[in-house]
Amino acid sequence: MSDAHHEHQSVIRTPKQLAAAVIAFFLVTIFGIVLLVQFVTQQKLTGAGSDAMSPEAIASRLKPVADEGFTFKDANAPKVLQTAEAVYTSTCQACHGAGIAGAPKTGDSGAWAARLAQGYDTVVKHAIEGLRAMPAKGGNPDLDDVEVARAVVFMANQSGAKFKEPEAPAPAAAAPATAAPAAGAPSAAEAAQPPKG
Repeated sequence: MSDAHHEHQSVIRTPKQLAAAVIAFFLVTIFGIVLLVQFVTQQKLTGAGSDAMSPEAIASRLKPVADEGFTFKDANAPKVLQTAEAVYTSTCQACHGAGIAGAPKTGDSGAWAARLAQGYDTVVKHAIEGLRAMPAKGGNPDLDDVEVARAVVFMANQSGAKFKEPEAPAPAAAAPATAAPAAGAPSAAEAAQPPKG
């Protein structure tokens, strides 16, 4: 037998050839990545039937939440009282329109008869303070007592009562801040001091 054996011969035999092969490998890889990025970013791909990427849809998602259905009020402005019908529609109608949770339906004189027999003051007191399943002021703490009374009169009158709608209270005149204390009355500074003795 012969001692000759077949050695595997490499194409790369010198350091220059090795460096050229490594550089060529990186160039081909980078070129492939660039082509892939161009292919992916050339056209916008959206799902069939989807307009989620339309400018209008994007603008609606980025719009501040405060712009949607909120009305800003000036806390220092004088309160403008709502009409009885507006209060009924916004607060009372949810239960009294359909008779939910034992609430007497508006216009049902039979359901209102026992309540109306208690008198105007009692019915209004129950509406303001709450009674059984009904929360105070119908669950709307922003309502003024006069607004609640107006809504009660609105519902009661549609159910057979003859109540008179309450008048809005006259705006209180602002007392001057520099008013002198009455004669013999201690000033605020004196009243805050503990008694001596």
